[in-house]
Amino acid sequence: MSDVADATGAGSGTDGDAAARDDGPKQVSSPDYHSVNHTAAQTCGWTANALRGEGKCYKNIFYGIESHRCIQMTPVVRCNERCVFCWRDHQGHAYELDDVEWDDPEAVVDASLSLQRKLLSGFGGNDEVPREAFDEAMEPRHVAISLDGEPSLYPYLPELIDAFHDRDITTFLVSNGTRPKVLAECDPTQLYVSVDAPERHTFDQVVRAMEDDAWETLVETLDVLAEKDDTRTVLRTTLLQGENMHSPDWYAGLFQRADPDFVELKAYMHVGHSQDRLDRSTMPDHEDVVAFAEAVGEHMPEHPVLKEVPASRVALLARDQDTWVPKLRKGSEFWARDSVVGE
Repeated sequence: MSDVADATGAGSGTDGDAAARDDGPKQVSSPDYHSVNHTAAQTCGWTANALRGEGKCYKNIFYGIESHRCIQMTPVVRCNERCVFCWRDHQGHAYELDDVEWDDPEAVVDASLSLQRKLLSGFGGNDEVPREAFDEAMEPRHVAISLDGEPSLYPYLPELIDAFHDRDITTFLVSNGTRPKVLAECDPTQLYVSVDAPERHTFDQVVRAMEDDAWETLVETLDVLAEKDDTRTVLRTTLLQGENMHSPDWYAGLFQRADPDFVELKAYMHVGHSQDRLDRSTMPDHEDVVAFAEAVGEHMPEHPVLKEVPASRVALLARDQDTWVPKLRKGSEFWARDSVVGE
């Protein structure tokens, strides 16, 4: 499972990389990914934008993430779903894991930090990038475990999250919810689970899981999320016009089962290899996303707050107006400990 590419027209490098298709799969061996063994990283377009002062990711607006200090990575570039909206090449998404020699969590963290610094090193000589911003970017404080594949296939995922936290790096984990027992052991800063259909039939059409019980394990994961007390939880739906933008009351029923802190509804982006599977008309306008979010929200009175970021075609349903991660508020101990800002 991957974090779907963001904005159209927002200078997102993720979109640009995805749109540049070729005959081969975009996997660890691709030059579009930088990798160390099974750990891969890629520069997010919003990281580049933030370095140049050209805007920040919606995760900054909603949650307080500093985009230029965020690593986009994955500990496993393999997936057990074949979502029609994924901009990756499914040909390279085998999920048989017998041939993988797994690095330990500390090695994955080291690789992630090293890859990020290598990826961003060229910005140090860019006249458009203030030196202060570049120095901060060289000391990442956030990681989005969401680049590609399904992270819960990595056998040491809970320990990996702890290892990032030990380095004082916040973690946003994005999962497709097919490994509920693994997610029960994971306590990232914020846990996303994708819910891309309101019922089984649509799920089969849109997600195309490789495992027969994927829908059942997703529902089990919703129950796991409901038991999370210290981890912020988010349900995320990628909206496809004419495919899964229906039955808002059914979506609401699923969402309520998980008792999430937030619900994100985000437009499908017609980029990369998804262009071979879907027509451009499948990409909803931002207004369509907001309207659908409002329809879902009518059935979720406990989430009365609606926020939106038009550049990313995303809407958020929340319990309260203040949606930032508490430790990311300016003046917090988290920033006081920062090796760059705290100096």
